[in-house]
Amino acid sequence: MWHTAFPRHFPGPRHDLRHAWPQNRRSYLRRCDPHARIPLLWLVVIDAQTLSGPIDIAAIRNVRRWSPGACVWCGDDNAVEMFRNEPRCGTCREKETVIDEARRFLGMYGLRPLGGTLQSDDDEEREHRVNARDARRDLNETKLSELPDPAAVRKALRPRAASVVSEPRSTAHSGTSSATASSRPSASRTSATPPVAPVRTDAVDVAALESRVTGLLDQLSAIDAQMNLIGEPAGLAARARISDLEKQRATVLRTLAALEKARIAAGQ
Repeated sequence: MWHTAFPRHFPGPRHDLRHAWPQNRRSYLRRCDPHARIPLLWLVVIDAQTLSGPIDIAAIRNVRRWSPGACVWCGDDNAVEMFRNEPRCGTCREKETVIDEARRFLGMYGLRPLGGTLQSDDDEEREHRVNARDARRDLNETKLSELPDPAAVRKALRPRAASVVSEPRSTAHSGTSSATASSRPSASRTSATPPVAPVRTDAVDVAALESRVTGLLDQLSAIDAQMNLIGEPAGLAARARISDLEKQRATVLRTLAALEKARIAAGQ
């Protein structure tokens, strides 16, 4: 509601504004009159920065950065090991393994490579695509804002690699020296002892042969069960799976035939 102060010399009743004020209200107000009051309008401009929340200073100060011995992707130092010639933590290695398994599965059956869509021919293919998508999303969320320089990473790995290489050398050197020292006094004894007869290596272990044949027969039964479970292939993935199972079955049959020949030769 507007609040307006009437001038002292304003004629007529003050409660009825329609009859008291003429069309031009400023005609009753003198510019230099100290008692004249004109209503003021305030315009408040609100922008996006005014409406945004407070800045998280702690999050800015705790920016993750890479340090020697940490993962080059996320900066974590938990269970860091070499993965693709880079130090990676256990979580990153697990996610990368999931993506590699999905790529290997799709490439083995000639399916569409990983991408933005999850369109699949069967549930197994969709499971691999979903797992790869989730793993890639987790990796992108934990990625450092600035990846380390590869030269700095290699420089940090030099002392570790040197210690790993020097340890086997020292062990091998000590083992060689001890073997040389122990062989010198026994040279006279070995010259007097008769040479040992060579062991026949072409003998066939029948028990191991039978055990291997049993394992191959179990594998052949499992392959036949999978082929019966798939039945008539409907999609591209199912046909590729049947083709792969047929190749595995042929390999097992060839191995069984070779083992049968070896068993017959051992019996003769």
